[in-house]
Formats: sequence, structure tokens, C-alpha cells
Amino acid sequence: MRIAIYSRGLEITQREEIGLLLQELKKQNVEPVFFQDFFNQFYSAIDIKGSYSTFNSSADMDDSIDCMISLGGDGTLLDTVTFVKDSGIPVLGINYGRLGFLANIGKEELHSAIEALVNRQFVTDKRTLLHLDANIPLFGDTPYALN
Repeated sequence: MRIAIYSRGLEITQREEIGLLLQELKKQNVEPVFFQDFFNQFYSAIDIKGSYSTFNSSADMDDSIDCMISLGGDGTLLDTVTFVKDSGIPVLGINYGRLGFLANIGKEELHSAIEALVNRQFVTDKRTLLHLDANIPLFGDTPYALN
């Protein structure tokens, strides 16, 4: 199983939590594929071994990605829309902030969440992807929203 990992960036105090995530993925035989900017941020801060795949854009999201994990809050989870778009790749939000509506899995539930993903014991919440076209660049190259 290959799981894409996205985050805007985590605090330096959360290094240990990233290490725990990597350990859990390895234990479950999951190959992580990291958002390049996020990977660059934590790679030097955490003593990790081996090489990892990365992605930079939605073009890198191919059929080999089984799921995406968003590390952060609801805003971070909404950012993932620009990567998965209408691919059907399910997104799991791990909340590293306050209470989240979309990113509603607490970091203390990481083990059980990864285990459920690997065993495909989850239900997807279908969302409508909205796309806005305008004659002026209101939202740059990411004119998407979830309903």
C-alpha cells in the first residue's frame, strides 16, 4: 500500500510525532510518499533512514496512491484537494491543532487509523468537488472547494 502524506509543515516540537507516524507506516508495510516541501522540512530534523518517494503536484498522484493523509487542521485538509482533485483518492485528516470538522482524527488515534486504512476498514464521506471558472484569477491555480 502507498499512502501520500501532506502537511503545510509542523512545529519543530512535533518531530517525535512524525517519527511515530513513520514507525507505524513501516510496521504496517506502508510505503509513504511525502509532499516534497514537507519532506525537506523534517528530513534533516529527524533521524530517518532509507529513501522515500515524494510528490510536488497533482500530476504526481497516479493510480499507485491508495490514500492520502493530511497532517494539520481543516485548512490543511482542504489543501489536499489541489492534489487529489477528482481522482477518487480518499483523504484521512489527522488533526494536529484544535478541534477539526474535516480533520477529525486525533494524533493519539494514529495507530488505529493507519491500521484501519491498511485493512480497508473505513467508510468514505462523499464530498462534492466544486470548480470555479472566472474571467479574473480569483484563486490562482486552485479554484476548488469542497461541499
